[in-house]
Parts: sequence; structure tokens; C-alpha cells
Amino acid sequence: MKASFLAGSVMLLALAAGVASCENENINPYDYAAKTDTITINTGDENTVKTSVASYPTGSIVWTHDTTLTSSFKVPEGAALYIEPGVKVTVAAKPTEDHPVEIVALGNLYSMGTAEKPVVIKSDNGKANDWGGIICGYNCSEVVLSHTELADAGATPTESSLSFQNKLFKTTIDGGVPAFHFCNTNGRFAIVDCFFHDNYNDQTYFTGGSGVIYGSTFADSGNESDGGEAINVKSGCTLDIAYNLIYNACTNAFKLSDAGVEKNFASKLIIYNNTAVDCGWRRTKNKKGGNVWLEKAIAPTLVNNLFVDNRYGIRQPAKDGGDIEHSVLAPNYLFASTATGVKQQAKDYSMIVWDDKNITSSAPEDLSKLFVNFAQSDKMNINCESDDVAKGAPLTWNTAWDFHLQSGAVALTGATTSIVRNFPTGLAFFGMKKVKWVNSSDDQDYYFTAPALSAFFGAYGIK
Repeated sequence: MKASFLAGSVMLLALAAGVASCENENINPYDYAAKTDTITINTGDENTVKTSVASYPTGSIVWTHDTTLTSSFKVPEGAALYIEPGVKVTVAAKPTEDHPVEIVALGNLYSMGTAEKPVVIKSDNGKANDWGGIICGYNCSEVVLSHTELADAGATPTESSLSFQNKLFKTTIDGGVPAFHFCNTNGRFAIVDCFFHDNYNDQTYFTGGSGVIYGSTFADSGNESDGGEAINVKSGCTLDIAYNLIYNACTNAFKLSDAGVEKNFASKLIIYNNTAVDCGWRRTKNKKGGNVWLEKAIAPTLVNNLFVDNRYGIRQPAKDGGDIEHSVLAPNYLFASTATGVKQQAKDYSMIVWDDKNITSSAPEDLSKLFVNFAQSDKMNINCESDDVAKGAPLTWNTAWDFHLQSGAVALTGATTSIVRNFPTGLAFFGMKKVKWVNSSDDQDYYFTAPALSAFFGAYGIK
């Protein structure tokens, strides 16, 4: 399947014939990776890909300028796609193929935005469901999404779609794909300082891998018919998830389960200092949604999170719930500004997972005293089950909002700093290490480490 590119450039240097997978003379992955890892490093040589921004290793595909995808793009196994800072990837909502555009990474992918020059991947139509998403293969060993805006994804594939042809994510056509999916238990990924928004189904979905997710915003996810999670995790994952903001996730901020393809690998999840606001309002098929849904014997560590006006508290199904005995589910702050919210996260409410060490609103609290700048609709209805603001749905995302805590806010104290992260020294991404930058302003570290826990609840303290 061939991808079309308009107003852009792609550079491809094929892997040299006969080059074995081994370590670069300057890189020894076993200095930084466990012996069970299966990271392979291609031997470097003089035949690098050079752009005005950086030099890249043999086997690289480099997107250097704004690019339009009118058909799906595949990163071949054994190769790596690098997207340079500031590049805008526009995805055609009406592709030249008979299925939505997808980016399928059978090899590695590095989206290397910066705060000043983010990478943007969104459709030309600007509507959720315009294209598929980034779907990674079983041998994709590294993905970095740094300062990347990813929007308008979640479309339903067809049997001719790249993801379906490669037997990724779906084996039957029964709905859309997530904006980003990673599945290699022996691989690793980082989602750092990203902005995921207006994606039609789950923002992220993980069925394997070691990863860090921090400093990112997930806004306006899902749809009223099928729901949509911000972060959906199955078995086979070892993750640190911290300092993220989740706004208006259709079903859950976090859906966590040890179901999945990795039957003998229970996920190890450290989820801390995240803020989740106005989630779970639009779930018509069942009553899962809100803060956190625990099922299939999952046993996460979930602390220091600030859950604000979400539909329910921490919840599990009546059968096949989480492994609560081995979970750490406190302290967190469950804040409600309405009487309905107070009721639906209370200890005696249906399917609630209760912990006395959590701070849970016993009466409606004053939302105007919590965040520096945030406003809800006057018609707010926590159980609206609609996308319509006039019927009580959350307002659409507003860039002027500021979720830092006000001085004197109730969530400033009471959190813990004693939890040990999965990756206290970070994860190394060797494909990033081999990038040789021309300008120091573009230079990026190849280690990504979720910051240590803070003594306040949520993703932001005082400014």
C-alpha cells in the first residue's frame, strides 16, 4: 500500500544488506535495559540520513516538512520513522483508498516535537472519526511521542486497512481504533507533554509494553454511543502514568484490566498525581464511567489523583472485578460539586471500591475555589448521557482554562510521596540517542522519566 505525500518530503535510506542486529560501538543497550529486553540496535556507519536539523541512523525514514497523508502509511519492520520538530502531518478525511488513513508502525516511531515546535497530526476536516490512528505492530520496540498533538482519530477500519491486514488491534470489524495503540510487551513507549483531543474512541489503548505517560492532556474523548476511555490498559504492561490532565473522557479517565493477550503477565501500574475532570457523562450502554474502572484482577497503585465531578467514584463490576487486596487505591481526592456527584461516589453506592484513606466529598464543594481558571456549564448534568451541552454535557475544551490549584485549595495537602515508581531512573530510547542534532535548541534527551510524586493531589500544584 503506497502513501501519498503533498507539500512534504520523505527521506528513506534502506538498511544495508547483511547488516546484523547488534549494538552500535557507542551504545550498549544492556547497560540500561534488563536482560529480558529484546531491543536491537542497528549498526551505525557513515551512510546516515542528514537533514538541516539532524543526522539519523541507517534505516531511517525522516519527515522534515509539513506532510499530507492521502493514504495509509506503514513504517516497515526494522526501520524507524522520525518526525522532526514543528512538522504538521495533515491526514485526509477523504483518502484515495477505500478505508480511513492509518499510520501503522511495524518498526519504530519517534515524534520529536518541542514546546516551541510541536508536531501536529490531525485531519484536514478537523472532526473526530476522520482517520484511524497510530497503530503499532508486535515487533515495534520503541515509540516516542513528545510534544505531539494528535486529534480527529478513531475511525473504523475495513478489511483492507493496514491494521487489519497486519492483524493488529482488531480481528473483526466492530468499531473504531484508538488514537494510539501499543502492543509489544518487550517494547517501550513514551507519551510526554502531548495533547490528545477530539478522538472518537479511546485516546490510548495498551496491550503490552513498558511505558511512561506524563505531562500530557487528554481532552474530549469518545462518543455518546460507544463511549471512550482516556487511558485503557490491559495485561502485559509496566507503566508510570503521572501529571496528566484528563478532561471529558466519555467513559473513564482510566480503564484498567488484566484481561488481554498476555495471559501470564499481570500489568504493573503506578498511576499518580493526575487530574481528571468531567468524565463519564455520556455512557448510554452501561454504567461504568467516571474516574476509574477496575476489572479482571487488575491490581494498580493509584494515588495522589484528583478526580473532579466525574460520574462515579472508583468502581468495579459486580463480577470479575479488580484484585483490591493487592491494589493501593489511596490516598486520592474525589471532589464533587453537586449532590448527585456526592451520592455516586459514596461508600454505599453500587459497585464502588471504597478506601477510608481517600478524601471523598461528603457534601457539594465549591468548585470555584479549586482551580485557577475553570468553568462548567450552568446546565451541567453529571448523568446527561449526551454530547449536547444544552442537555448538560461538558463544555468543549478551552485553552484558557488553568488547572493549577488556587492558594488554599483543599487538594494542596494530604497526598503521599512514599510510592516507588516502576522506572525511577527512566526509560532509555536508543533510537533517540542516535540522533545527532545540528542546533542545541532542538536537542532532546533519550531518557524519559516520570517526575517524582508530589504532596498535593492532581497534576498541578500552585503556580
